[in-house]
Amino acid sequence: MRTWLLPEYVEDILPAEAARIERLRRTILDLFAVHGYQLVMPPLLEYVDSLLTGTGHDLDLRTFKLVDQLSGRMLGVRADITPQVARIDAHLLNRKGVTRLCYAGSVLHTLPSDLNRTREPLQIGAEIYGHKGVESDIEVERLMMQAMAAAGIAEAHLDLGHVAIFRALVRRAKIGAERESELFHAMQLKDLPALRALTGKLDRATREALTALPDLYGGRDVLAAASRRLPAYPEIRLALRDLKQLSNTLGDVAKIRFDLAELRGYHYHSGVVFAAYAQGWSNALARGGRYDEVGKAFGRARAATGFSMDLRELATARPNGGGAPGILAPYKPNDAALQKRVAALRARGEIVIVDLPGHAGMREELGCDRRLTRKAGVWAVVKGLE
Repeated sequence: MRTWLLPEYVEDILPAEAARIERLRRTILDLFAVHGYQLVMPPLLEYVDSLLTGTGHDLDLRTFKLVDQLSGRMLGVRADITPQVARIDAHLLNRKGVTRLCYAGSVLHTLPSDLNRTREPLQIGAEIYGHKGVESDIEVERLMMQAMAAAGIAEAHLDLGHVAIFRALVRRAKIGAERESELFHAMQLKDLPALRALTGKLDRATREALTALPDLYGGRDVLAAASRRLPAYPEIRLALRDLKQLSNTLGDVAKIRFDLAELRGYHYHSGVVFAAYAQGWSNALARGGRYDEVGKAFGRARAATGFSMDLRELATARPNGGGAPGILAPYKPNDAALQKRVAALRARGEIVIVDLPGHAGMREELGCDRRLTRKAGVWAVVKGLE
């Protein structure tokens, strides 16, 4: 095997794509900043017991682990930045009021989530801590859709679910952990025969409610159907009320769909879960939800809601993402007027590339469509390279 081959589902990012991703990163972080979200930069690896605290079994399986040669303790390479940001909010910032934080960085997964995805996503996201009302869910979901729009992705739609509905049914019926896990996996697959088999010995109300959840998918009429078909438990009524409020408030920024069997992050999230999709793109380009319970694991319970997205996927889905062509400047290091003109162009955001000696035959590789030439004693930008 050739030693320079990369591991499966790990790849280099070449200049054109890297430029698109970096422009996108700056655009989205600037969007977060003007909404009051402060940037944090957690480390790439931490002790496993800290990194995985309160995140559930799924994230444990996705995390690469290694032994720290300094301490002898087990380290983990982060598979998700969100728990790290929760730790920062709970232990380092220690604020009492609402805190808005954002982040951007690489994460590493032991396995790809599907055949077309990298094991090294470039995760970017935003979180709100310290507010438990639906208003903060509305804020982060609106911000997520604005980030999609800033990336040039039009006609995105928003899927909404609520893990409290399934959780209320399971807990009210006093279903054990093993059977709950089986129900969870069947629900994720929307496997009705498996759900019927697993719920066969439950009381009628719980059985009918659990088997109804996969059918509760679609537009606003889903909420009305859910009110009729699900038990009138306070937790379920509150969840449906929150979903209705989200739909009423966010209808101006996205097409809304509901999926009451969606349990993504069930062991991590505690309330509403959401995902953004784009036309012609099968995978969700952004995901998020409420995770009020994660703070307990850090010794300081804090209500929290937020979302994340993979910059690689976002850049791929983004139309017209090519970079601007540059300007070719001749190699004249002692020409003060030329150097001043180059500096002025670069200050305006133009790409100016110096034509180093001996490479005239390879100028096409530089990606320039204009050049600097001296006209009437003044350095001017003209079209073409000749």
